[in-house]
Amino acid sequence: MLELNGVTLLGLGPGDPGLLTRQAWELLQGISEIYLRTSHHPAVAGLPARMQVHSFDDLYETGEAIESALTQIVERVLELGRRPGGVVYAMPGHPFLADATGPEIARRARDSGLPLRVVDGLSFLEPTLSLLGVNPLPHTALVDALELAKLHVPPFPPSAPAMVCQIHSRAIAGSVKLALMSVYPGSHPVQMAYAAGTPQAKVESLVLEEIDRSSQIGPLTTLYVPPLGAGTSFEAFQEIIAHLRAPDGCPWDREQTHQTLRSHLIEEAYEVLDALDEDDLDAMREEFGDLLLQIVLHAQIASEYGEYSMSRLLQGIHAKIVRRHPHVFGDLDLKDAQGVLLNWEKLKAAERAENGNNEAGSLDGVALALPALIQAQEYQDRAARVGFEWPEIQGVYEKVAEEIAEVQAATSQAEHTAELGDLLFAVVNLARWLKVEPESALREANQRFRQRFAHIEAAARAEGRAVSDLSLDEMEALWQAAKHR
Repeated sequence: MLELNGVTLLGLGPGDPGLLTRQAWELLQGISEIYLRTSHHPAVAGLPARMQVHSFDDLYETGEAIESALTQIVERVLELGRRPGGVVYAMPGHPFLADATGPEIARRARDSGLPLRVVDGLSFLEPTLSLLGVNPLPHTALVDALELAKLHVPPFPPSAPAMVCQIHSRAIAGSVKLALMSVYPGSHPVQMAYAAGTPQAKVESLVLEEIDRSSQIGPLTTLYVPPLGAGTSFEAFQEIIAHLRAPDGCPWDREQTHQTLRSHLIEEAYEVLDALDEDDLDAMREEFGDLLLQIVLHAQIASEYGEYSMSRLLQGIHAKIVRRHPHVFGDLDLKDAQGVLLNWEKLKAAERAENGNNEAGSLDGVALALPALIQAQEYQDRAARVGFEWPEIQGVYEKVAEEIAEVQAATSQAEHTAELGDLLFAVVNLARWLKVEPESALREANQRFRQRFAHIEAAARAEGRAVSDLSLDEMEALWQAAKHR
Protein backbone atom coordinates (compact mmCIF):
# COMPACT_ATOMS: atom_id res chain seq x y z
CA MET A 1 0.00 0.00 0.00
CA LEU A 2 1.08 3.59 -0.71
CA GLU A 3 2.19 5.68 2.22
CA LEU A 4 0.38 8.99 2.03
CA ASN A 5 0.05 11.99 4.28
CA GLY A 6 -1.92 15.21 4.14
CA VAL A 7 -4.59 15.69 1.50
CA THR A 8 -4.68 14.07 -1.93
CA LEU A 9 -7.22 15.54 -4.35
CA LEU A 10 -8.17 13.01 -7.03
CA GLY A 11 -10.07 13.67 -10.26
CA LEU A 12 -12.28 10.74 -11.30
CA GLY A 13 -12.74 11.91 -14.88
CA PRO A 14 -16.01 12.57 -16.72
CA GLY A 15 -17.66 9.20 -16.06
CA ASP A 16 -16.33 6.27 -18.04
CA PRO A 17 -13.90 4.35 -15.78
CA GLY A 18 -11.75 3.81 -18.86
CA LEU A 19 -11.02 7.55 -18.91
CA LEU A 20 -9.28 7.53 -15.53
CA THR A 21 -5.70 8.72 -15.96
CA ARG A 22 -2.86 6.24 -15.44
CA GLN A 23 -1.70 8.26 -12.45
CA ALA A 24 -5.18 8.09 -10.92
CA TRP A 25 -5.46 4.35 -11.53
CA GLU A 26 -2.05 3.66 -9.95
CA LEU A 27 -3.10 5.67 -6.89
CA LEU A 28 -6.39 3.77 -6.61
CA GLN A 29 -4.54 0.46 -6.79
CA GLY A 30 -2.33 1.50 -3.87
CA ILE A 31 -4.88 2.75 -1.33
CA SER A 32 -7.47 0.98 0.81
CA GLU A 33 -9.80 3.89 1.62
CA ILE A 34 -11.27 6.80 -0.32
CA TYR A 35 -13.70 9.65 0.39
CA LEU A 36 -16.00 10.73 -2.45
CA ARG A 37 -17.71 14.05 -2.83
CA THR A 38 -20.56 12.01 -4.27
CA SER A 39 -21.07 8.34 -5.04
CA HIS A 40 -23.47 9.27 -7.87
CA HIS A 41 -20.85 9.19 -10.60
CA PRO A 42 -20.30 6.45 -13.22
CA ALA A 43 -16.59 6.12 -12.49
CA VAL A 44 -17.35 4.93 -8.94
CA ALA A 45 -18.44 1.56 -10.34
CA GLY A 46 -14.87 1.05 -11.61
CA LEU A 47 -13.15 1.50 -8.25
CA PRO A 48 -11.25 -1.52 -6.87
CA ALA A 49 -13.72 -3.82 -5.09
CA ARG A 50 -11.54 -4.23 -1.98
CA MET A 51 -11.51 -0.47 -1.30
CA GLN A 52 -13.41 1.05 1.61
CA VAL A 53 -15.54 3.83 0.09
CA HIS A 54 -17.07 6.77 1.99
CA SER A 55 -19.14 9.59 0.47
CA PHE A 56 -20.56 12.93 1.54
CA ASP A 57 -23.95 12.28 -0.08
CA ASP A 58 -25.64 12.37 3.32
CA LEU A 59 -24.81 16.08 3.64
CA TYR A 60 -26.75 16.85 0.46
CA GLU A 61 -29.64 14.62 1.47
CA THR A 62 -30.26 16.37 4.80
CA GLY A 63 -31.83 19.30 2.98
CA GLU A 64 -29.25 21.80 4.21
CA ALA A 65 -28.23 24.68 1.97
CA ILE A 66 -25.63 23.67 -0.61
CA GLU A 67 -23.17 26.24 0.77
CA SER A 68 -23.40 24.66 4.23
CA ALA A 69 -22.82 21.17 2.83
CA LEU A 70 -19.75 22.29 0.88
CA THR A 71 -18.31 24.03 3.96
CA GLN A 72 -18.75 20.86 6.01
CA ILE A 73 -17.03 18.78 3.32
CA VAL A 74 -14.04 21.12 3.28
CA GLU A 75 -13.70 21.05 7.08
CA ARG A 76 -14.05 17.27 7.23
CA VAL A 77 -11.47 16.61 4.49
CA LEU A 78 -8.94 18.92 6.14
CA GLU A 79 -9.56 17.16 9.46
CA LEU A 80 -8.99 13.75 7.85
CA GLY A 81 -5.85 15.08 6.17
CA ARG A 82 -4.27 15.78 9.55
CA ARG A 83 -4.49 12.15 10.71
CA PRO A 84 -1.66 9.65 10.08
CA GLY A 85 -1.94 8.40 6.52
CA GLY A 86 -3.90 11.48 5.42
CA VAL A 87 -6.92 11.26 3.14
CA VAL A 88 -7.67 10.74 -0.55
CA TYR A 89 -10.65 12.89 -1.55
CA ALA A 90 -12.07 12.20 -5.00
CA MET A 91 -14.52 14.17 -7.08
CA PRO A 92 -15.99 13.98 -10.59
CA GLY A 93 -13.92 15.32 -13.47
CA HIS A 94 -10.96 17.51 -12.52
CA PRO A 95 -10.44 18.61 -8.90
CA PHE A 96 -10.42 22.29 -9.83
CA LEU A 97 -13.20 22.44 -12.44
CA ALA A 98 -16.91 22.82 -11.59
CA ASP A 99 -16.27 21.86 -7.97
CA ALA A 100 -16.06 24.44 -5.19
CA THR A 101 -14.55 22.09 -2.62
CA GLY A 102 -11.31 21.24 -4.46
CA PRO A 103 -9.89 24.80 -4.79
CA GLU A 104 -10.91 25.71 -1.23
CA ILE A 105 -9.34 22.58 0.29
CA ALA A 106 -6.14 23.25 -1.68
CA ARG A 107 -6.01 26.87 -0.53
CA ARG A 108 -6.60 26.01 3.12
CA ALA A 109 -4.06 23.17 3.03
CA ARG A 110 -1.36 25.40 1.55
CA ASP A 111 -2.07 28.19 4.04
CA SER A 112 -1.78 25.78 6.99
CA GLY A 113 1.26 23.89 5.71
CA LEU A 114 -0.69 20.64 5.29
CA PRO A 115 0.88 18.40 2.59
CA LEU A 116 -1.14 18.57 -0.62
CA ARG A 117 -1.10 16.43 -3.75
CA VAL A 118 -3.32 16.92 -6.78
CA VAL A 119 -3.96 14.00 -9.13
CA ASP A 120 -5.43 15.53 -12.26
CA GLY A 121 -8.45 14.00 -13.93
CA LEU A 122 -9.96 14.41 -17.34
CA SER A 123 -12.71 17.02 -16.96
CA PHE A 124 -16.09 16.95 -18.67
CA LEU A 125 -14.82 19.61 -21.09
CA GLU A 126 -12.62 17.43 -23.30
CA PRO A 127 -15.23 14.72 -24.07
CA THR A 128 -17.91 17.42 -24.45
CA LEU A 129 -15.78 19.24 -27.03
CA SER A 130 -15.22 15.93 -28.84
CA LEU A 131 -18.94 15.18 -28.75
CA LEU A 132 -19.79 18.62 -30.15
CA GLY A 133 -16.88 18.67 -32.59
CA VAL A 134 -15.85 22.23 -31.67
CA ASN A 135 -12.60 23.99 -30.83
CA PRO A 136 -12.90 26.30 -27.79
CA LEU A 137 -10.24 28.68 -29.11
CA PRO A 138 -9.80 31.58 -29.62
CA HIS A 139 -12.40 32.29 -26.91
CA THR A 140 -15.34 30.34 -25.57
CA ALA A 141 -17.16 31.39 -22.40
CA LEU A 142 -17.43 28.67 -19.75
CA VAL A 143 -20.49 29.38 -17.60
CA ASP A 144 -22.02 27.74 -14.53
CA ALA A 145 -25.73 27.16 -15.16
CA LEU A 146 -26.53 27.64 -11.48
CA GLU A 147 -25.01 31.13 -11.56
CA LEU A 148 -26.50 32.07 -14.95
CA ALA A 149 -29.94 31.00 -13.71
CA LYS A 150 -29.79 33.78 -11.07
CA LEU A 151 -29.08 36.53 -13.62
CA HIS A 152 -31.25 38.66 -15.89
CA VAL A 153 -28.73 38.87 -18.75
CA PRO A 154 -25.80 36.59 -19.67
CA PRO A 155 -22.39 37.79 -18.35
CA PHE A 156 -20.47 36.95 -21.54
CA PRO A 157 -20.28 38.50 -25.02
CA PRO A 158 -22.75 36.99 -27.50
CA SER A 159 -20.24 37.38 -30.34
CA ALA A 160 -18.33 34.40 -28.89
CA PRO A 161 -19.60 30.86 -28.25
CA ALA A 162 -20.48 29.70 -24.74
CA MET A 163 -20.70 26.42 -22.86
CA VAL A 164 -23.25 26.43 -20.03
CA CYS A 165 -22.39 23.59 -17.69
CA GLN A 166 -24.18 21.75 -14.88
CA ILE A 167 -27.71 21.99 -16.24
CA HIS A 168 -28.98 19.44 -13.73
CA SER A 169 -32.73 19.83 -14.27
CA ARG A 170 -35.41 21.23 -16.54
CA ALA A 171 -36.09 23.93 -13.95
CA ILE A 172 -32.49 25.17 -14.21
CA ALA A 173 -32.72 24.92 -18.00
CA GLY A 174 -35.80 27.15 -17.91
CA SER A 175 -34.07 29.82 -15.86
CA VAL A 176 -31.00 29.65 -18.09
CA LYS A 177 -33.24 30.02 -21.14
CA LEU A 178 -34.85 33.18 -19.79
CA ALA A 179 -31.46 34.78 -19.09
CA LEU A 180 -30.14 33.89 -22.55
CA MET A 181 -33.28 35.06 -24.35
CA SER A 182 -32.70 38.57 -23.04
CA VAL A 183 -29.96 38.67 -25.72
CA TYR A 184 -30.51 35.73 -28.09
CA PRO A 185 -33.70 35.10 -30.08
CA GLY A 186 -35.71 32.04 -29.10
CA SER A 187 -34.98 30.58 -32.54
CA HIS A 188 -31.20 30.68 -32.00
CA PRO A 189 -29.80 27.19 -32.76
CA VAL A 190 -28.06 25.47 -29.81
CA GLN A 191 -26.82 22.00 -28.89
CA MET A 192 -27.29 19.96 -25.72
CA ALA A 193 -24.52 17.48 -24.83
CA TYR A 194 -25.67 14.68 -22.56
CA ALA A 195 -23.46 12.35 -20.47
CA ALA A 196 -20.23 13.30 -22.26
CA GLY A 197 -17.43 10.91 -21.32
CA THR A 198 -19.78 7.96 -20.78
CA PRO A 199 -21.08 5.25 -23.14
CA GLN A 200 -24.48 7.02 -23.08
CA ALA A 201 -23.09 10.26 -24.56
CA LYS A 202 -25.20 11.98 -27.20
CA VAL A 203 -25.87 15.41 -28.72
CA GLU A 204 -29.23 16.99 -29.47
CA SER A 205 -29.64 19.98 -31.80
CA LEU A 206 -32.55 22.26 -31.04
CA VAL A 207 -33.44 25.94 -30.66
CA LEU A 208 -32.94 27.97 -27.50
CA GLU A 209 -36.61 28.27 -26.55
CA GLU A 210 -36.92 24.47 -26.45
CA ILE A 211 -34.06 23.58 -24.08
CA ASP A 212 -36.21 23.18 -20.96
CA ARG A 213 -38.54 20.74 -22.74
CA SER A 214 -35.90 18.06 -23.12
CA SER A 215 -36.58 14.86 -21.18
CA GLN A 216 -32.90 13.86 -21.41
CA ILE A 217 -31.53 16.54 -19.04
CA GLY A 218 -29.50 15.05 -16.21
CA PRO A 219 -26.43 15.66 -14.02
CA LEU A 220 -24.03 15.54 -17.00
CA THR A 221 -25.79 18.03 -19.31
CA THR A 222 -24.00 20.92 -21.02
CA LEU A 223 -25.55 23.54 -23.32
CA TYR A 224 -23.47 24.83 -26.23
CA VAL A 225 -24.50 28.28 -27.48
CA PRO A 226 -22.97 29.27 -30.86
CA PRO A 227 -22.08 32.94 -31.47
CA LEU A 228 -24.94 35.31 -32.19
CA GLY A 229 -22.88 36.89 -34.96
CA ALA A 230 -20.06 39.35 -35.60
CA GLY A 231 -20.40 42.78 -34.05
CA THR A 232 -23.01 41.78 -31.46
CA SER A 233 -20.99 42.45 -28.30
CA PHE A 234 -19.96 45.57 -26.45
CA GLU A 235 -16.34 44.36 -26.53
CA ALA A 236 -16.44 44.07 -30.32
CA PHE A 237 -17.81 47.60 -30.52
CA GLN A 238 -15.01 48.89 -28.30
CA GLU A 239 -12.48 47.22 -30.59
CA ILE A 240 -13.88 48.83 -33.74
CA ILE A 241 -13.81 52.28 -32.10
CA ALA A 242 -10.24 51.70 -30.92
CA HIS A 243 -9.34 50.70 -34.50
CA LEU A 244 -10.78 53.97 -35.81
CA ARG A 245 -8.44 55.82 -33.44
CA ALA A 246 -5.40 53.63 -34.23
CA PRO A 247 -2.54 54.78 -36.53
CA ASP A 248 -4.06 52.75 -39.37
CA GLY A 249 -7.56 54.01 -38.57
CA CYS A 250 -9.63 56.96 -39.79
CA PRO A 251 -7.88 60.35 -40.09
CA TRP A 252 -11.03 62.22 -38.99
CA ASP A 253 -11.61 60.06 -35.90
CA ARG A 254 -7.94 60.29 -34.92
CA GLU A 255 -8.14 64.10 -34.86
CA GLN A 256 -11.12 64.28 -32.49
CA THR A 257 -10.89 65.40 -28.85
CA HIS A 258 -13.39 65.65 -26.01
CA GLN A 259 -14.02 69.28 -27.00
CA THR A 260 -14.40 68.78 -30.76
CA LEU A 261 -17.01 66.09 -30.15
CA ARG A 262 -19.26 68.25 -27.93
CA SER A 263 -21.56 69.37 -30.72
CA HIS A 264 -21.83 65.81 -32.08
CA LEU A 265 -22.88 64.52 -28.65
CA ILE A 266 -25.62 67.17 -28.41
CA GLU A 267 -26.77 66.50 -31.97
CA GLU A 268 -27.01 62.74 -31.41
CA ALA A 269 -28.91 63.23 -28.15
CA TYR A 270 -31.50 65.39 -29.91
CA GLU A 271 -31.83 62.88 -32.73
CA VAL A 272 -32.65 60.28 -30.10
CA LEU A 273 -35.36 62.61 -28.79
CA ASP A 274 -36.75 62.99 -32.32
CA ALA A 275 -36.99 59.19 -32.63
CA LEU A 276 -38.70 59.00 -29.24
CA ASP A 277 -41.15 61.73 -30.22
CA GLU A 278 -42.03 59.81 -33.39
CA ASP A 279 -42.23 56.54 -31.42
CA ASP A 280 -40.19 55.06 -34.27
CA LEU A 281 -38.57 51.84 -33.01
CA ASP A 282 -36.21 51.44 -35.96
CA ALA A 283 -35.07 55.04 -35.61
CA MET A 284 -34.63 54.59 -31.84
CA ARG A 285 -32.38 51.58 -32.38
CA GLU A 286 -30.25 53.48 -34.88
CA GLU A 287 -30.06 56.74 -32.92
CA PHE A 288 -29.28 55.06 -29.60
CA GLY A 289 -26.46 53.29 -31.45
CA ASP A 290 -25.16 56.64 -32.70
CA LEU A 291 -25.31 58.04 -29.15
CA LEU A 292 -23.46 54.99 -27.81
CA LEU A 293 -20.78 55.61 -30.43
CA GLN A 294 -20.16 59.05 -28.93
CA ILE A 295 -19.83 57.65 -25.40
CA VAL A 296 -17.45 54.86 -26.41
CA LEU A 297 -15.41 57.30 -28.52
CA HIS A 298 -14.99 59.62 -25.52
CA ALA A 299 -13.94 56.63 -23.38
CA GLN A 300 -11.39 55.58 -26.01
CA ILE A 301 -9.91 59.09 -26.16
CA ALA A 302 -9.71 59.17 -22.37
CA SER A 303 -7.99 55.79 -22.33
CA GLU A 304 -5.37 56.93 -24.84
CA TYR A 305 -4.51 59.96 -22.71
CA GLY A 306 -4.45 57.97 -19.47
CA GLU A 307 -7.48 59.81 -18.06
CA TYR A 308 -9.71 56.80 -17.45
CA SER A 309 -10.61 53.53 -19.13
CA MET A 310 -13.97 52.06 -20.12
CA SER A 311 -13.64 49.58 -17.25
CA ARG A 312 -13.25 52.44 -14.77
CA LEU A 313 -16.21 54.25 -16.31
CA LEU A 314 -18.37 51.12 -15.99
CA GLN A 315 -17.07 50.36 -12.52
CA GLY A 316 -17.94 53.86 -11.36
CA ILE A 317 -21.53 53.81 -12.60
CA HIS A 318 -21.96 50.23 -11.35
CA ALA A 319 -20.87 51.25 -7.85
CA LYS A 320 -23.09 54.34 -7.92
CA ILE A 321 -26.19 52.37 -8.94
CA VAL A 322 -25.62 49.75 -6.24
CA ARG A 323 -24.92 52.43 -3.63
CA ARG A 324 -28.02 54.45 -4.50
CA HIS A 325 -30.35 51.41 -4.57
CA PRO A 326 -29.99 49.88 -1.09
CA HIS A 327 -33.66 48.85 -1.38
CA VAL A 328 -32.69 46.57 -4.29
CA PHE A 329 -29.11 45.50 -3.53
CA GLY A 330 -29.30 45.84 0.27
CA ASP A 331 -31.79 45.35 3.07
CA LEU A 332 -33.44 48.79 3.13
CA ASP A 333 -37.24 48.56 2.89
CA LEU A 334 -38.82 51.31 0.78
CA LYS A 335 -42.52 51.09 -0.04
CA ASP A 336 -42.95 53.35 -3.05
CA ALA A 337 -41.25 55.61 -5.61
CA GLN A 338 -41.59 58.66 -3.35
CA GLY A 339 -39.65 56.87 -0.64
CA VAL A 340 -36.97 55.99 -3.18
CA LEU A 341 -36.62 59.64 -4.23
CA LEU A 342 -36.40 60.89 -0.65
CA ASN A 343 -33.73 58.33 0.17
CA TRP A 344 -31.94 59.25 -3.08
CA GLU A 345 -31.52 62.82 -1.87
CA LYS A 346 -30.20 61.63 1.50
CA LEU A 347 -27.65 59.41 -0.22
CA LYS A 348 -26.48 62.23 -2.51
CA ALA A 349 -26.15 64.58 0.48
CA ALA A 350 -24.00 61.95 2.20
CA GLU A 351 -21.88 61.57 -0.94
CA ARG A 352 -21.34 65.34 -1.08
CA ALA A 353 -20.22 65.31 2.55
CA GLU A 354 -17.81 62.42 1.92
CA ASN A 355 -16.32 64.31 -1.02
CA GLY A 356 -15.81 67.44 1.08
CA ASN A 357 -18.64 69.35 -0.61
CA ASN A 358 -20.52 70.20 2.58
CA GLU A 359 -21.44 73.63 1.19
CA ALA A 360 -22.98 72.18 -1.96
CA GLY A 361 -26.78 72.31 -2.07
CA SER A 362 -29.39 69.99 -3.48
CA LEU A 363 -29.54 71.93 -6.75
CA ASP A 364 -25.79 72.18 -7.37
CA GLY A 365 -25.66 68.87 -9.25
CA VAL A 366 -28.08 70.00 -11.96
CA ALA A 367 -26.19 70.63 -15.20
CA LEU A 368 -26.20 74.29 -16.23
CA ALA A 369 -26.18 73.28 -19.91
CA LEU A 370 -29.58 71.54 -19.68
CA PRO A 371 -32.43 72.96 -21.77
CA ALA A 372 -34.29 75.49 -19.63
CA LEU A 373 -37.53 73.52 -19.29
CA ILE A 374 -35.71 70.36 -18.20
CA GLN A 375 -33.53 72.37 -15.84
CA ALA A 376 -36.59 74.02 -14.24
CA GLN A 377 -38.28 70.65 -13.78
CA GLU A 378 -35.15 69.17 -12.18
CA TYR A 379 -34.79 72.14 -9.81
CA GLN A 380 -38.41 71.78 -8.74
CA ASP A 381 -38.18 67.98 -8.36
CA ARG A 382 -35.15 68.24 -6.11
CA ALA A 383 -36.62 71.03 -4.01
CA ALA A 384 -39.85 69.07 -3.58
CA ARG A 385 -37.95 65.99 -2.35
CA VAL A 386 -36.72 67.96 0.66
CA GLY A 387 -40.17 69.41 1.41
CA PHE A 388 -40.22 72.70 -0.54
CA GLU A 389 -43.56 72.06 -2.22
CA TRP A 390 -47.15 73.29 -2.40
CA PRO A 391 -49.40 71.21 -0.15
CA GLU A 392 -51.97 70.83 -2.97
CA ILE A 393 -52.32 71.64 -6.67
CA GLN A 394 -54.73 74.56 -6.07
CA GLY A 395 -51.78 76.63 -4.86
CA VAL A 396 -49.99 75.90 -8.14
CA TYR A 397 -52.97 77.07 -10.22
CA GLU A 398 -53.15 80.26 -8.17
CA LYS A 399 -49.42 80.83 -8.67
CA VAL A 400 -49.80 80.53 -12.46
CA ALA A 401 -52.69 83.03 -12.40
CA GLU A 402 -50.62 85.37 -10.21
CA GLU A 403 -47.70 85.22 -12.68
CA ILE A 404 -50.02 85.95 -15.64
CA ALA A 405 -51.29 89.02 -13.83
CA GLU A 406 -47.72 90.16 -13.19
CA VAL A 407 -46.87 89.77 -16.88
CA GLN A 408 -49.91 91.89 -17.74
CA ALA A 409 -48.84 94.54 -15.22
CA ALA A 410 -45.22 94.72 -16.46
CA THR A 411 -44.26 98.02 -18.14
CA SER A 412 -40.67 97.52 -19.35
CA GLN A 413 -38.77 95.00 -21.42
CA ALA A 414 -36.79 93.90 -18.38
CA GLU A 415 -39.99 93.38 -16.36
CA HIS A 416 -41.64 91.47 -19.19
CA THR A 417 -38.58 89.21 -19.46
CA ALA A 418 -38.47 88.54 -15.72
CA GLU A 419 -42.21 88.00 -15.33
CA LEU A 420 -42.48 85.74 -18.38
CA GLY A 421 -39.62 83.69 -16.96
CA ASP A 422 -41.50 83.35 -13.67
CA LEU A 423 -44.67 82.40 -15.57
CA LEU A 424 -42.84 79.68 -17.53
CA PHE A 425 -41.30 78.40 -14.29
CA ALA A 426 -44.77 78.25 -12.67
CA VAL A 427 -46.20 76.42 -15.71
CA VAL A 428 -43.38 73.85 -15.47
CA ASN A 429 -44.40 73.30 -11.85
CA LEU A 430 -48.02 72.81 -12.93
CA ALA A 431 -46.90 70.24 -15.51
CA ARG A 432 -44.92 68.47 -12.81
CA TRP A 433 -47.97 68.31 -10.55
CA LEU A 434 -50.01 66.88 -13.43
CA LYS A 435 -47.21 64.32 -14.05
CA VAL A 436 -46.52 65.74 -17.51
CA GLU A 437 -42.95 66.15 -18.70
CA PRO A 438 -42.89 69.82 -19.86
CA GLU A 439 -40.06 69.39 -22.37
CA SER A 440 -41.87 66.50 -24.07
CA ALA A 441 -45.21 68.31 -23.93
CA LEU A 442 -43.76 71.38 -25.62
CA ARG A 443 -41.96 69.29 -28.23
CA GLU A 444 -45.26 67.53 -29.03
CA ALA A 445 -47.03 70.89 -29.24
CA ASN A 446 -44.30 72.14 -31.60
CA GLN A 447 -44.76 69.03 -33.75
CA ARG A 448 -48.53 69.56 -33.89
CA PHE A 449 -48.04 73.19 -34.87
CA ARG A 450 -45.59 72.19 -37.59
CA GLN A 451 -47.99 69.59 -39.05
CA ARG A 452 -51.00 71.90 -38.96
CA PHE A 453 -49.16 74.83 -40.46
CA ALA A 454 -47.80 72.54 -43.18
CA HIS A 455 -51.43 71.68 -43.98
CA ILE A 456 -52.22 75.39 -44.40
CA GLU A 457 -49.23 75.80 -46.74
CA ALA A 458 -50.18 72.72 -48.76
CA ALA A 459 -53.78 73.95 -49.13
CA ALA A 460 -52.56 77.33 -50.33
CA ARG A 461 -50.21 75.74 -52.87
CA ALA A 462 -53.06 73.56 -54.16
CA GLU A 463 -54.94 76.75 -55.01
CA GLY A 464 -51.86 78.32 -56.56
CA ARG A 465 -51.59 80.89 -53.79
CA ALA A 466 -48.97 81.88 -51.21
CA VAL A 467 -49.78 81.49 -47.55
CA SER A 468 -49.40 85.23 -47.12
CA ASP A 469 -52.24 85.69 -49.66
CA LEU A 470 -54.72 83.89 -47.39
CA SER A 471 -56.92 85.88 -45.06
CA LEU A 472 -56.80 85.21 -41.34
CA ASP A 473 -60.27 83.63 -41.53
CA GLU A 474 -59.11 81.31 -44.33
CA MET A 475 -56.05 80.35 -42.31
CA GLU A 476 -58.20 79.68 -39.25
CA ALA A 477 -60.57 77.45 -41.25
CA LEU A 478 -57.65 75.44 -42.64
CA TRP A 479 -56.10 75.26 -39.14
CA GLN A 480 -59.31 73.83 -37.70
CA ALA A 481 -59.52 71.35 -40.56
CA ALA A 482 -55.96 70.21 -39.86
CA LYS A 483 -56.73 69.98 -36.16
CA HIS A 484 -59.80 67.80 -36.73
CA ARG A 485 -57.91 65.67 -39.25
